[in-house]
Amino acid sequence: MSGSPPEGGDSRPRQADWARAPERSNMLALQLISWIALKLGRPVARLVLHPIALYFLLFAPTPRRHIKRYLFRAIGPQAGWGDGYRLLHAFASTVLDRIYFLRGRMDLFDVRVRGHEAVEAEVNAGRGAFLLGAHVGSFEALGATRQTEGAPADLRLAMLMYQDNAQQISALLGAISLPEHRPHIIALGRPHAMLELRDWLDSGGLAGLLADRTLTGPDEAGQQRGSSIELPFLGHPAVFNDGPFRLAALLRRKVFFMAGLYVGGARYDVLFEPLADFSERARDPAERERRIRAALESYVARLEALCRAYPHNWFNFHDFWLEDSD
Repeated sequence: MSGSPPEGGDSRPRQADWARAPERSNMLALQLISWIALKLGRPVARLVLHPIALYFLLFAPTPRRHIKRYLFRAIGPQAGWGDGYRLLHAFASTVLDRIYFLRGRMDLFDVRVRGHEAVEAEVNAGRGAFLLGAHVGSFEALGATRQTEGAPADLRLAMLMYQDNAQQISALLGAISLPEHRPHIIALGRPHAMLELRDWLDSGGLAGLLADRTLTGPDEAGQQRGSSIELPFLGHPAVFNDGPFRLAALLRRKVFFMAGLYVGGARYDVLFEPLADFSERARDPAERERRIRAALESYVARLEALCRAYPHNWFNFHDFWLEDSD
């Protein structure tokens, strides 16, 4: 954060608490809701979401504190308990709907897609592209776009994540999804991950990454994940990582901003927007750094605009601004 570091500390940005504690709540919630969803159906399962959201609003003080900080910044001081409940209910709704997306039940939803033409052009040209999103709405709704009328039918999307998370999510997805709807996962940090990613992109595949929670420091293969950069976000300094943009620059690909927004009920709005173009090699290292910084700033600006327009869609229930004491 800005200002002097605590005595005896260092000036490097601290790492968010989500990285220090295993994020098991999402996994446990998905396992429970998947059983209810598949046994009882979506209308009945949605009734269960109300007590779940109310329980976490009342009895999870740490996430509630972080939710309150976020909502005050996204909405303003008028944000209250109703907004907190609405945010948690929206999150629970996307967790529930994830099961149906992964089982190809598009008949249950109204999914509207916009901005996919530029992405489709990269796919048709065999170049592939990076899709950078955030913990906004539903990532699975993006994969479901290939079953939506008017959207590209040959959309092949791989999820990029680090090895530990990839193993947990792969196991759970394998238990609840049908093979033809199961997303492809590329586990970063392994020695041959970059070759696998390059080949996937060269075949016209898309690589999706949620860039609002990226780790710093070396990965399991000894490669640096990127640099932490402090930027203003919703009126306060926050730490973001430029690793995804360095990866796109290294592989010389275009980058698109993506979001699968939950609008309520059975409605999802999926959007794609051009974010950065690294297909042309930079003239020198200084230009490359300038372009990476500009791309990161553009990403943060778009995420901020999305949080203000859809404040109940950002599901980061941790100390994002690093305000809690060590």
